Amino acid sequence: MADHDGNSFVWFLAGLGVGALVGVLYAPRSGNETREALRAKAEEGRDYMRNRARDVRDHASQWVDRSKDAVTQQKEQFRAAYEAGRQAYHEATSETGAAKS
Repeated sequence: MADHDGNSFVWFLAGLGVGALVGVLYAPRSGNETREALRAKAEEGRDYMRNRARDVRDHASQWVDRSKDAVTQQKEQFRAAYEAGRQAYHEATSETGAAKS
C-alpha cells in the first residue's frame, strides 16, 4: 500500500510539472505583459471602489441633510403649534378673568 501512495505522489508531481510546462509554452503573453495586465486590472478595481465609496459618502451626506431639514421643519411646526396653544390659553384665561370681574 505504501508503494502505491508514493507512486501516486510521483505521478501527481509529474502532472504538475507537465501542466506548468504546457502553461508556459502556450501562454498568450510574456510575464511582464501579464503582470502589467494584472496591475492595470487592480488599478481599475481600486478606482472603481474609490468612486463607489465617494458615491456612497455623497448619498449618505444627502440623507443626513434631508433628515436635518425634516427635523428642523418638525421643530418649527411644533414651536408654532406650541405658541398658538399658549396664545389661545392666555386669551381664554384673559376672557374668563374679565368675565368674572
